[in-house]
Amino acid sequence: MARRPSLRLRVAIAFATLGAALSLLLSLGIWFATLDVSQRLMDQTLKAELEDYMARRARNPQSLPPATASLRGYYAAPDSAGADLPPQLRTLAAGQHEIELDGIPYRVAIAEKDGSRYLILFDEVRQKRRQQRFLGYLVAGAALMTLLAAVGGLWLAGRVIAPVTELARAVADAGPESPPRLPAIVAAAVPGDEIDELAQAFERYLVRLAAFVERERSFAADASHELRTPLAVIRGAAEVLAEDPGLSAVQRERVARIERAAEEMTQLIGALLLLAREEDRPLDDSCDARPIADACVERYRTLAASRGTTLRLIAPTAVELSAPSALFAIVLANLVHNAVAHTRDGEITVTLDPASLAVEDSGSGIGDEAFGRVFERHYRGPDSRGAGIGLFLVKRVCDRLGWQIALQSNPGKGTTATLRFPPS
Repeated sequence: MARRPSLRLRVAIAFATLGAALSLLLSLGIWFATLDVSQRLMDQTLKAELEDYMARRARNPQSLPPATASLRGYYAAPDSAGADLPPQLRTLAAGQHEIELDGIPYRVAIAEKDGSRYLILFDEVRQKRRQQRFLGYLVAGAALMTLLAAVGGLWLAGRVIAPVTELARAVADAGPESPPRLPAIVAAAVPGDEIDELAQAFERYLVRLAAFVERERSFAADASHELRTPLAVIRGAAEVLAEDPGLSAVQRERVARIERAAEEMTQLIGALLLLAREEDRPLDDSCDARPIADACVERYRTLAASRGTTLRLIAPTAVELSAPSALFAIVLANLVHNAVAHTRDGEITVTLDPASLAVEDSGSGIGDEAFGRVFERHYRGPDSRGAGIGLFLVKRVCDRLGWQIALQSNPGKGTTATLRFPPS
């Protein structure tokens, strides 16, 4: 997606566009008004010269028509039929005309009196040159106005946006636990104006946000403490109960399930507490993934065997990951649990190496309709009995740690989940 230009630049562009539009309209108005005035002046000059020549001709029939650098006059007697006139002038009626003689444009005024024709021609070459120079001045003025509007827009936008920029910088530099105080911005703003209202709204919001973060942090700490204690008790009681020699095989399986559930709950709490940290706070912990994978496979081996499924691990001696052990454990446990839950009388292979983790099963697979939604929160497939948060939690952990997860599935043949770890 293309990045939008800054607000300051957009304001400057708006000012430049407005300046260009106003300059264009003003220039067009001046240009057409100038043409109209020029036309009227030429017509008045021609009329005055024509009347003057007709008056002189009435006083002295031998008076010659005007002949200057700009004016040329002609007289056609009634019996001459305009034989002395240029061909372009012979057929013109009385009035004002535009013609071209020998490549030179002329404005022509024609009058008739007592059968005689009087013609005065005004050379428009110099007038058109003056019009072209004036048009150049108008274009240059419009360009200058546009440039000044853009520069003024940049300056004005900078002055207007400066408080907003300062406010954004103050908010960006503040932590959620220590909201910024904005006295300088509030003091610089006019009480009751938009900047003052925005600063006050940000300050109130950040105070509420800090209080919310503190409540969430306190809740997470209290919940962690209050949940870990009973889970530890449950795990201890399950371990003691598992040592009772009088338990039957079925009872031992039930105790083992209680112990697995307590262990999974402990890992889940640890993972959720780690994910509750801010996104920009790095998770600098590291772990050896091989013992975690061994423990996870052993924990689910009995459950897999009860479903006629073989669960095995392929991994080197040690795999060092730049990730907290709790997060890797919760990801692996969810992937293995899903594989066991959807596989009967088959085989599940967990392959771990420093670059990737793969959990491959020969279970029921994922249908086309469900394939694009398996990572959604609370989504449950037609054969699922869970709450729909396992794979969602896996995707969230992968996004946080920069891992890439991919699923390949053939309905009725099995599914392979692959994690790609970033280079250390």
